[in-house]
Amino acid sequence: MFKNVSSARQRTITATFAAAALLLGAGACAKSEDSGATGGSSAAPAATQVVASAPAGSATCTADQYGAAKLDLKTASVGFSQSEKEANPFRIAETQSIKDEAAKLGITKLKTANAASQFNKQISDVEQMIDSGVQLLVIAPLNSDGWDSVFAKAAAKHVPIITIDRKINAAACKDYLTFIGSDFAEQGKRAADAMAKALGNSGEVAILLGAPGNNVTTLRTSGFKDQIAKVAPDIKITFEQTGNFSREDGQKVAEQLLQSNPNINGIYGENDEMALGAITALKGAGKKAGDVKIVSIDGTKGAVQGIVDGWVSAVIESNPRFGPLAFATATTFFTGGPVGQDVVIQDRAYDESNAKTDIGSAY
Repeated sequence: MFKNVSSARQRTITATFAAAALLLGAGACAKSEDSGATGGSSAAPAATQVVASAPAGSATCTADQYGAAKLDLKTASVGFSQSEKEANPFRIAETQSIKDEAAKLGITKLKTANAASQFNKQISDVEQMIDSGVQLLVIAPLNSDGWDSVFAKAAAKHVPIITIDRKINAAACKDYLTFIGSDFAEQGKRAADAMAKALGNSGEVAILLGAPGNNVTTLRTSGFKDQIAKVAPDIKITFEQTGNFSREDGQKVAEQLLQSNPNINGIYGENDEMALGAITALKGAGKKAGDVKIVSIDGTKGAVQGIVDGWVSAVIESNPRFGPLAFATATTFFTGGPVGQDVVIQDRAYDESNAKTDIGSAY
């Protein structure tokens, strides 16, 4: 079920940031299921995740509060649960980042499992890791709900859970330790700003929705819609359908869209893979680069190259390189320091002004 791998804008806290800085300072979807340009992002090395500054009074958690024992990560047994098969750039980079950082830190007892987009399998994988004696869990959850059995089992053995990428609907510092990831509503807002700019504040837009059942899709959608209504009320959202964060599904949905509305002006893909599928559909329909404005989220090389080639107007990054920050957070926690219950990372952005020069930062 799992395998042993032996080898060598705004909500976190100062202690977590400091630990992350030690690890990050030097550096910083083909057929698939998932997962910045509008100002505010500067160029950064490809491997860097940058933590957003925390507002005063942000909630924190310590090992004493959580009921976890202090330990040395190098000798600890760590479990990593990946939600989806490593068949797209985001998941490939995310899993590799966890493995690479574990090796760098000398963590030799890393157990990994891949749920292959089957939620029941992910629950089973994680429960088996707990039964096997892992002392820390890092989870990239497929769904945001349905984790109660895992929480109960982890609590009984005082195993802290760090969630990355997608958030679980539960209580931080109780059911799980912390969430590390992007501000998904803000990503949607930045995508809306980029779409408004590309369309000159008017036109018809379609949304290729991500997979249902997780907060990424919900917040990238609401953020986009709310911001469009605010900054460009003459842009009308006339079509929305799930593409399941998949390039293949994104292409199919875009083909249906173009049959029903061949004059659509813009497409918002809630991840790059669906946007790339939409480009294939546009080419098949005889469209030329730039005929339909595309904005997407992730920051894969394929999508950034799409900007260079004229097919994509902007890409908002969602950085998958969680390894350094996840283990920095765990180190702070296990040595008695406070960590933020929400560790939010900053995301860069790509558009025609920087895509060609900064494509090396994409994944």
